[in-house]
Amino acid sequence: MSLNLRIAESFASVQGEGIWVGVPSTFIRISGCNLRCVWCDTPYASWNPEGETHPVDDVVAIAVANKLNHVVITGGEPMLFDGVVPLTEELKRLGHTLTIETAGTIYRDLPCELMSISPKLANSTPPAESGWAERHEKTRKDLTALTKLIENYSVQLKFVVNPEAGEDLQEIDELLLKLPPVAPDRILLMPEGTDRETLHRRGRLLVSTCLERNWRLTPRFHVDLFGNKRGT
Repeated sequence: MSLNLRIAESFASVQGEGIWVGVPSTFIRISGCNLRCVWCDTPYASWNPEGETHPVDDVVAIAVANKLNHVVITGGEPMLFDGVVPLTEELKRLGHTLTIETAGTIYRDLPCELMSISPKLANSTPPAESGWAERHEKTRKDLTALTKLIENYSVQLKFVVNPEAGEDLQEIDELLLKLPPVAPDRILLMPEGTDRETLHRRGRLLVSTCLERNWRLTPRFHVDLFGNKRGT
């Protein structure tokens, strides 16, 4: 495997978000992103990409060394990079269970048990002075890629929402009408925030919506356990 990937960080922890929350996991965070979310909690993989470049086989070795079955390929946006194909293929050949975390703007054929798609809502668009607002707004949503991902993978749709501001729920409803059907228990609302108090307050506000629509409320369990820290 001759392709290389820039890795912002790799670590072992428990999955903090989504339908597999609590599962012991190796996280491989690929550096680089085509979007610039204003509330991004991993700017070192997007706004200011960090990390050294490694051959794919070295990245595989990192995952194998942790001796955990579940591997989460995250970013940044891992679907940007050709190296994600041999990375996932080799991890799957070695028997790992894979989750891919993506914004859903790019389609690739990859082996995985869960495609965790986080479509970016209008609340993600950065201010004009950032220099990224127009590009982000034009590229944050790709219905063709989203449709193909939903049709070809076991998915969860994880929406970052702030129930204290904006029209997030209306935007979600409008988006879902344009996509293939997704089971309600695979539609997840995650409160936007990076501290326990904010997450708990906004999470409580989302409970009624989840009850009404039979959607899931997902925590950010790692923030509860460790705070907003890298490597957790």
